[in-house]
Amino acid sequence: MCDPISVAVGTALGATGSTAAIGAVGASTLLGVGSSVASYAGQRKQAKQQARYQAQASAAERQRALQEQRSVRMRQAQEQEATNRELADVALKSREALATATVSAGESGVAGLSVDALLDDYTRQEASYRMGIGRQQEMKDLQTGLALTDAGYRSRSNLININRPVNKPSFLTAALDAGSRGLSGYRTGLDIKKAME
Repeated sequence: MCDPISVAVGTALGATGSTAAIGAVGASTLLGVGSSVASYAGQRKQAKQQARYQAQASAAERQRALQEQRSVRMRQAQEQEATNRELADVALKSREALATATVSAGESGVAGLSVDALLDDYTRQEASYRMGIGRQQEMKDLQTGLALTDAGYRSRSNLININRPVNKPSFLTAALDAGSRGLSGYRTGLDIKKAME
């Protein structure tokens, strides 16, 4: 299939000779320039659309990251609440055990170092259990901190991927392309004119 420029030049040559050929070359030059301008406009529109998409995707990513942080913080609060309930239960059970041991020792008529040792053992067990729960909560808090840091890095990476530089069209490149097409059309016109003579 022939390109439209060749068809126009061929028609012009067949129709009226060199004047028509020069007119066809002018039309060819105008088509080339028009094509460059249209290409520039299309690239400009595409760059604007890409920038709008990036803005929307960035906003969505920031919202997703915020939701992820809220979720991690909510889980942390629930874990802390569970830990507090467990500590309260331990304190209650410890008080009950101490009270029961004290009443039992009093009713049995037992007193002295053995009762004190038993009560101290209950207190030591409670303290040891509280320390274990405290260490577990510290580890969970550390894990939460790491999860939040990781979420921040992931979000930053996603934003970098979303916001890759947009290739903006260059007016200078379009002008040079139009000039190059114009010169090519002009050269074709000279070649046709030479062939006609």
